[in-house]
Amino acid sequence: MLKKDFIEKKIDLIQEELVHLTDFSAFTLEQVSQDFYKYNTLERLLEKIIVRAIDINEHLLVELAGVENKIPETYRETFLQLATLGVYPEEFALQISRSVGTRNILVHDYDDDKTDYAKIYASVSSCLKDYHSYCQYILTFLKKTIKKEKHQDT
Repeated sequence: MLKKDFIEKKIDLIQEELVHLTDFSAFTLEQVSQDFYKYNTLERLLEKIIVRAIDINEHLLVELAGVENKIPETYRETFLQLATLGVYPEEFALQISRSVGTRNILVHDYDDDKTDYAKIYASVSSCLKDYHSYCQYILTFLKKTIKKEKHQDT
């Protein structure tokens, strides 16, 4: 059974962080990369947004996927599999799943301590766009699913 409160809480947190992330649009790459606190705040916001979405994805997959669905082996696959469940279009799944690469860079220091500030900074605009859409898709899907469950109960 879907945990509506869990999903809505995660969406609320993502949306709050998107508001804070919007503040970074006012700064240039140089302003962010030369300020330790700005850059680390930016990194943390991006990471939290992506990880919270992965939490939602995993919950939806556990609750909705049938035995015929394969268990996702990567976080990227969690985004892709939601398209197969009709949560959002496949094209969107391909687009937003790329954000896992940003998460991996942030979490695992894949740049060998040579952070590519430009790459992280550039991900802000796509993150804002993609995750606003993600929240809308998830909330719309949740409403339809809850409505369908209520209808089946009557």
